[in-house]
Amino acid sequence: MPDSQSSGSEQVAPNGRSLRRRPRHKRGSGRSGRSGGKNSNTFAAIDLGTNNCRLLVARDAGESFRIIDSYSRVVRLGQGLAATGKLSDESMDAAVEAIAVCAAKMKAKRVKRWRCVATEACRRASNGEAFLKRVKDETGISLEVISPRVESRLAVMGCVNLVDPTKDVSLVIDIGGGSTELSWVDVRKLRDDQANHRLHRPPISAWASLPIGVVTLSELVPEIDDKTLWYNSLKDVVREKIKEQGCETRFTNLFHQGRGHLIGTSGTITSLAGIHLKLPYYQRAKVDGLWFRSADAISVARDMGSRSFDERAKEPCIGTDRANLLVAGCAITDVLCEIWPSKMIRVADRGLREGILIGLMKKGQKPKALKDAPKPESEPIETSDETPSSADETELSDGA
Repeated sequence: MPDSQSSGSEQVAPNGRSLRRRPRHKRGSGRSGRSGGKNSNTFAAIDLGTNNCRLLVARDAGESFRIIDSYSRVVRLGQGLAATGKLSDESMDAAVEAIAVCAAKMKAKRVKRWRCVATEACRRASNGEAFLKRVKDETGISLEVISPRVESRLAVMGCVNLVDPTKDVSLVIDIGGGSTELSWVDVRKLRDDQANHRLHRPPISAWASLPIGVVTLSELVPEIDDKTLWYNSLKDVVREKIKEQGCETRFTNLFHQGRGHLIGTSGTITSLAGIHLKLPYYQRAKVDGLWFRSADAISVARDMGSRSFDERAKEPCIGTDRANLLVAGCAITDVLCEIWPSKMIRVADRGLREGILIGLMKKGQKPKALKDAPKPESEPIETSDETPSSADETELSDGA
């Protein structure tokens, strides 16, 4: 049982492959993709967030898909957005340049079907539409601005295979640059062999979108010399935003009863895991799927919150690009662990882009992959096969 493990137990294939059924029929990718005929088996997903631009290119391999290219660049699209309400010229230039690189990679890999999404920064910016037009004109890429609900579902479906099937509920935490998406997954439905696990409808019982991420929270509460005061101020804002969303008591009873657990899918939790493991450089194979004790995660988070920028930047899994934003993510993680206590956190270096690819390939969920709780040194775990779409409220409740 995961609760009895120590931090550092890895239960995922190093290459992150997932086992899935073949697509039943061809389908385009909405506004931003197109079918490429019978032999179209190369797919791509672009995620333009508030801080990063990321690309995954994968090839359909029947019961699995194989990542054949990837790309990530810090663009800081949402920098200064909270103060001005607009995307800055410098940020837009960096984002357009990164998307152009993605477009070139997609062309080189002969991608036939794709989906390219933008999230919180483009949702908020008054000049968001003008920016999307510029991206289309200069790169040929049409960005789809998705809602927080769709963003949550894509993240869930990218990592739902990592849930602990011995629990009743899993809280999937996606800390982005401009917002934090929270999704409570009904694990009982995943382990029910008789349940109808439909495509596009993961068993999410509730969700919430907090209007703070590592960029927005860092700008809202700037760093000061008194690190203790700064860190506590960050946490106070997080608690306030959770209360504003009215979700501070959602399923907390189940977590206090030991019937819930956390999954972290963001740069914050993967960075904390890498620091905890004392990695000489970030290694996805050692982090993705890691069972991470919450006490260890909180300890590392608070340690990072007590350090100066230069001290944080010296950590090989952080560096100067992320040193100024990490503490905001630490504060968010700390508060979430306090409100929804869980002995273990499952670390997921996967999420929205993988969810997009699963949807493009029309993979169906295989709940049999969730039958047994992961054990140390076990075989690689199969991954999930759904992508989210509209809401699917289920019967899980606090009194369940």
